[in-house]
Amino acid sequence: MVSKTICTILKCLVVLAAVASLIANCVLIWLNTQRTPKCPVQHLNPVQLAAHNEKSDVFADLSVEELLQVRDYMVKIPEMNITFQPLTPPSVDYLYLIELSLPKKGDVMHYLDSRKSKPAREATAVVFHGSKNIVKEYVVGPLPNPTYHRDVTFERYKMEIPLTARPPHYGEHVLRAIFIQHALKPISALLNESFGIDAAADPVFHDASPRGVKSGDRQTWLSFCRNVEGFFIHPVGFEILLNHKSTNFLSWRVVKVLYNGQYFDSISELKQQYEASAVKKIVYKPIPNYASLRPKQKPTGIAPQQFHVQGKRFSIQNNHIVYLDWSFAFGMSPLRGMRVFDVRFKGERIIYELSVQEAMSVYGSVTPHTMITKFLDGSFGIGKCAYELVRGVDCPYSATYIDTYHFLDTGVPRQLKNSICVFEHDVALPLRRHFSEIIYNSYGGLANSVLVFRTITAIGNYDYVWDFIFYQSGSVEAKVRATGYIASSFTLNNSYTYGHQVAENVTGNIHTHFVNFKVDLDVLGVKNVFQVKDMEFVNVSLPWNPEHYTMIPRLVESEFQTEQEAALHHDSKTPRYLHIASNQKNHWGHQRSYRLQVFSFPGDHLPENQAEERAMSWARYKLAITKHKDLEQSCGSLYNQNEMWAPAVDFSKFIADNERIVNEDLVAWVTAGFLHIPHAEDIPNTVTVGNGGGVLLRPHNYFDEDPSIHSVDGVYFAPGSEDSCEYNKMACLVKETCSPVLEPFSYNGFLGG
Repeated sequence: MVSKTICTILKCLVVLAAVASLIANCVLIWLNTQRTPKCPVQHLNPVQLAAHNEKSDVFADLSVEELLQVRDYMVKIPEMNITFQPLTPPSVDYLYLIELSLPKKGDVMHYLDSRKSKPAREATAVVFHGSKNIVKEYVVGPLPNPTYHRDVTFERYKMEIPLTARPPHYGEHVLRAIFIQHALKPISALLNESFGIDAAADPVFHDASPRGVKSGDRQTWLSFCRNVEGFFIHPVGFEILLNHKSTNFLSWRVVKVLYNGQYFDSISELKQQYEASAVKKIVYKPIPNYASLRPKQKPTGIAPQQFHVQGKRFSIQNNHIVYLDWSFAFGMSPLRGMRVFDVRFKGERIIYELSVQEAMSVYGSVTPHTMITKFLDGSFGIGKCAYELVRGVDCPYSATYIDTYHFLDTGVPRQLKNSICVFEHDVALPLRRHFSEIIYNSYGGLANSVLVFRTITAIGNYDYVWDFIFYQSGSVEAKVRATGYIASSFTLNNSYTYGHQVAENVTGNIHTHFVNFKVDLDVLGVKNVFQVKDMEFVNVSLPWNPEHYTMIPRLVESEFQTEQEAALHHDSKTPRYLHIASNQKNHWGHQRSYRLQVFSFPGDHLPENQAEERAMSWARYKLAITKHKDLEQSCGSLYNQNEMWAPAVDFSKFIADNERIVNEDLVAWVTAGFLHIPHAEDIPNTVTVGNGGGVLLRPHNYFDEDPSIHSVDGVYFAPGSEDSCEYNKMACLVKETCSPVLEPFSYNGFLGG
């Protein structure tokens, strides 16, 4: 009995001692944390940064005030009756879009590089003239306080833009939803029995593009889905073709119906045959939502995080960023997406413009909705769909976040909070290094720390991660990676010719991804040439033994003279080294140039004899070089998606005039992409790994040596100096202990901001 009491007392003492030890450790940790200094926000020992340039505002997106000034000016034009209310019907004259109208490059260059006056600040206003069945583009200026406007539609496109080429606006979407509810009411029992769809509610569907099969059409296939998260991969086997060409929605009608692989000419015909049991019926059954992104296990940890021990080494002032030796202006086009201008390294302009231009997908299927789909995302608004980024997932937690604003089918400027992020990032791979123990013992290396300028666009089912990456070696990379939901179709007998089954009755449809980047390189000015280099094996005799031969690689190089010569198709053998070069030479006597290294794994492009191909003819070329023209601003247009057969912009015409490109201001149009054959692992989402492409712009004899040798991040030591901090700051990292200053997590993306 006594021994049991003693054991109990001892156990209690052990527990109390453990608790006391735990409390003491927590107190010590807390005290130590309080002593640990907070990491600085900005760099404490600033290196020689490039300077901010106030003139960068020539590229700045329109402010909220400017957007409102243009809007109010447009609606007050006496001879027009323009409205900006998104809920207006297609029959009225609707102000759809306001965005910056970029000044002519020559005027901007004179302003940036000399004391010439600043170009007039102007906006482009797009009006859907429903009363006249045309679309017009107007330039409005000067800003602020506009006093003039002019119609530039024909100047830009050499044609009138028919109203059928416009993208649907919010008011048309609302009318369509009302029409569909009314049209489906007679088959409400069928919809409930077959799909669990309530016709009285808002049935869920996604629509196809283009909207027709010939010029002037406005007919859209709608594929209905279960009303659940990730509905894109819940097709039910019911599609309708809606003719909504008329600006009077009372004249709209359903002209074709697909039910379980069988076509009908009307809703009433389907109803009649369904009730007569003359069709193979689909029977609804509830299923778990395999499309949900809710984790199947509760998260239990946090992935490794990066923070700035000595503060951030980049600075943002208005629309201008500096990072070590780099500086550039930035913007976000609501149609095209992110772009940077006047990119300089060590004070020299390398790039005038680097911008996203277009993203395209072409699908294969046995069902009409997906069969006809050829998406051109620029017509939906790539920048418009750059929604708020999630801290710690979409970008590092400690990144700097920037808001953007747009006026695209909104009536008022819309704020997209935190839609751009900027961060310095250690890619966990040395930019360069060498360890030597032969004759001379030493180690020298440089961590690959880069600046990333990022946005992510969610356009319907797909999300694209867009990055511009700035390296300390003087290289710039533009890349894209795809994620989000695949487009899918209801599985029919011959569906597997066009994809794989990924869920019950669901086929993931084969499709191509092509993206286009505009790269306006100015290598030591605007008088550049386009060079290509490669190799060939030659059989040479050995000088010291002429009777014997060996095969060795030899440099082969040439200079292209015309635009057509420099239009490099995907299916042609492309030289592996592609350069925009200056006639100036480096210290070693070689032309200073930048190389364009394209990373791309695309499927085949649409055959050129297809009528729709003209709207996406830029995708023929892995790389095309053209002479700069202010009117050749983009490879596509707002209107190409819905008027593919007579597109407002046919990129192939940029090359058709076959101008000389020797000692001219050159623009490179780079197309990258990948073929996507969906598979089981695309459920619920496609992963970014392996799904992307891009272009790397690398100095090639531009410098006399690798400029990163001057980086303040360099590490070097020899035997005996391993612990010295003089050329190895890693040896002193333990002395730089600090606790990061983190912003509280917040997200406002669901609030429409």
